[in-house]
Amino acid sequence: MSVVQWSEGLALGVASMDDIHKEFIALLQALVAASDEEFLPRLAAFNAHCEEHFDQESVWMKECGFPPIHCHEEEHDKVLAVLKDVQQRVAKGDLALGRTLARELTPWFEHHAATMDTILAVYMQQQNYVAERDLLQKGRPARSTEPQACCTEPAK
Repeated sequence: MSVVQWSEGLALGVASMDDIHKEFIALLQALVAASDEEFLPRLAAFNAHCEEHFDQESVWMKECGFPPIHCHEEEHDKVLAVLKDVQQRVAKGDLALGRTLARELTPWFEHHAATMDTILAVYMQQQNYVAERDLLQKGRPARSTEPQACCTEPAK
């Protein structure tokens, strides 16, 4: 399987989201192409991007009142946990696991962008919400602090 390439088919119509997705793809491409010596630093850079990327989306979701915010954040949290674990394992010498992760991120991203991120983009457009970048540096908190049930739990 080849690594994802940016195409207009991935565009969501929200410039800030599209820009951050282009960055994700460029870093993923660099990770997949990395030599053994470059792999761990590129994985660390990719992971740092994902933390910022996902936190940025959390700010957008919170500010526009996106109803399934906690489902989307839960998906991000699971990916971040895997990325962190794999980075630790690669640091201990399991390069093969890191390369497997890098290959599997393409289908995950394509699915996530086509479903969860598309729903978010449509909702933001319906709310006339302008998704700015760098909101984290402007002091806006990324995550809501109230515990919420995710959409995977049955309604009561």
